[in-house]
Amino acid sequence: MCLAIPGKVMDIDRTNEPMMGTVSFGGIKKQICFDLVPEAVPGEYVLVHVGFALTRVNQEEAMETIKMIRDMDGGLEELRGEE
Repeated sequence: MCLAIPGKVMDIDRTNEPMMGTVSFGGIKKQICFDLVPEAVPGEYVLVHVGFALTRVNQEEAMETIKMIRDMDGGLEELRGEE
């Protein structure tokens, strides 16, 4: 199973190949390849998988997905306590 995580585009350097930029995942910033989504702009959200921005998503969808991921993590913490 693959999981793409939404993150907020902070900046994109369009002068290099591959096109790289910074994406923030709840304050954790990572360098991401934007070659598959060259139309992305700072301030919007993208889905990221293994270091590649795959598609743009609207902020509402991104926030909903982030909430679901956080809720799943809380459930995992409960399971870890049962071991």
